[in-house]
Amino acid sequence: MEPSIVELGTVRHYHGQKIDIFVGDIFQVRAKMLSPVDAVYDRAALVALPAEVRQRYAAHLMEITATAPQLLICYEYDQALQAGPPFSVGRKELHRHYRESYRLTLLDSADVAGGLKR
Repeated sequence: MEPSIVELGTVRHYHGQKIDIFVGDIFQVRAKMLSPVDAVYDRAALVALPAEVRQRYAAHLMEITATAPQLLICYEYDQALQAGPPFSVGRKELHRHYRESYRLTLLDSADVAGGLKR
């Protein structure tokens, strides 16, 4: 597939059959740039951001996606024992960011053998 590529200010939009990819600063992405969003899969974005940016990120993502359902992968560990990223983002923090807009459901929790960096 050969995507069409459009520059939207500082954001580059790649469009192909049934897929859109935006490359750039997430805070520069606006809802009007997006087609309706069915779901958000966050594998490593929230946990990559420092604490002072995470609330802004969560609010922005909900705004531009019209509060589309999200699947988040997070890590919870003693941040004093290991510097991030990925940063530790626990249940209490997730509730602070999302409880007013979502019903949060833990799908799975597992220990990582050898720790995050292994």
